[in-house]
Amino acid sequence: MEPDKKFQSVNAITISAAHLVHDIYSSFLAPILPLLIEKLSISYSLAGFLTVAQRLPSLANPFVGLLADKISVRYFIIFAPSLTAVSMSLLGLAPNYLVLVLLLMTMGVSATLFHVPAPVMVRRVSGNRIGLGMSLFMFAGEAARTVGPLTILGAVSLWGLEGTYRLIPFGLICTAILFFRIRNIRISDEFAREKSDTKVRETLRILLPTFKTLAWFTISRSLMRGALTIFLPVYLINQGASIWIAGISLSVIQFSGAAGTILSGTISDRIGRKQSLMITAIASPLLMWLFLLVDTLLLQIPILLLMGLFLLAPMPVMLATVNEIKNEHPAFANGIYMMLNFVINSAAVMALGVLGDRIGLEMTYQISALLAVTAIPIIYRMQTWTP
Repeated sequence: MEPDKKFQSVNAITISAAHLVHDIYSSFLAPILPLLIEKLSISYSLAGFLTVAQRLPSLANPFVGLLADKISVRYFIIFAPSLTAVSMSLLGLAPNYLVLVLLLMTMGVSATLFHVPAPVMVRRVSGNRIGLGMSLFMFAGEAARTVGPLTILGAVSLWGLEGTYRLIPFGLICTAILFFRIRNIRISDEFAREKSDTKVRETLRILLPTFKTLAWFTISRSLMRGALTIFLPVYLINQGASIWIAGISLSVIQFSGAAGTILSGTISDRIGRKQSLMITAIASPLLMWLFLLVDTLLLQIPILLLMGLFLLAPMPVMLATVNEIKNEHPAFANGIYMMLNFVINSAAVMALGVLGDRIGLEMTYQISALLAVTAIPIIYRMQTWTP
C-alpha cells in the first residue's frame, strides 16, 4: 500500500486522544456552573452568557485557515490542549465574573485553533480509511463530554472548587506527547489548496439553500439542547438533587449522546438523511416532555439515557450533508457550518438564562420542548439536502 494511502493508526489514535483530553477540559463549565453561580452570586442570564463567551471565538472558524500562510497550523493542535487545560482548570479560582469570562474566551480561542485544523490532520494520516479516522476523532470528542463532568466533580470533591488548578499538568503532558508525535506532519498545504481558488462567492451560493435548512432545524432544537447540556445540573439541583447526582445525570446524557452520534451517521447512510432527522425531530420533544413529567431520579436517568441518543444524533447527519455538497472549499464549508452551529446554540443558552430569570427554569424547559416540535415541519417540507 502506498505510504499516503496507509492508515497511520498510531498518529490517528494520538490525535483522537488529544481531542479527548482537550474536550474533557472544555466540558468543565456545565458541571460546576451551580457552584460558580453560588460563589459569584450571578443570575441565570449572566450564567448563560458564560457559554456565549466560551463559544464567541468560533466566529473565526471559517477564517482560521487564512493563518496557514504564516503559521504552521499543526502547532495549533499541539499547544491547544495546554491552553485549554490552564484556562478551564483556573475557573474555580476566578475572583469575579470578568475574570471568569476572560478565562472562557481564552478557552474558546484555543478550541477554535484546535478543532479547525485537527480534522484536516486526521484526514492526512487516515490514508484511504478516512471514515475510520473521523469516527475515532468524533467519538473521542463525544466521550470527553461524558468523562469531563466526572473529572471536574472528582477534583472538586478532592481539592475544593479553588483547587482544580491541580488538573493542569495533564494538559501539559498531552502537548508534550503531541509535539514528539505529530510535529512533522504538515497540513498547511491542505489549506493553501483551498485558498488558491478564489471562487468563494460561488461556494457560498451553492451552500446557502442547505445552510438555511440546517440553521432553522438547529434553531428549533437549540433551547432544548442547551437545557439538557448546559443548564441540566442547575435544573436538577433546583429540583433537590445533589451536585454529584446532577453531574452524573449530565454524564449519562453525554454518554448516550456519544453513542447516538456513532449510530446516526451509519443509519442515515441506509435510510437517508431526511428520514433520520425526522426520527430525531419526533422523538426528542416527546422524551423531553416525559422527562419533565417524571419527578423521581430512578425514572429520570433512563429517560436521559434514551434522550441523549436522539439529542445529539443530528450532528453527524448534518455534517455528512455539508460534506456531500460538491464545492471547491470543503474546509471553508465545514467552518461555516461549525460557526452556525456554535452561534445558534450559544444564543439559545443566553436566551435560556434570560427566560430562567424571568419565568423560572421549569417553564423555560417546557418552552424548549414546544419549540423543538417545530423541527418536524421543517424536515417534512425539505425537498432535498443537496442542490
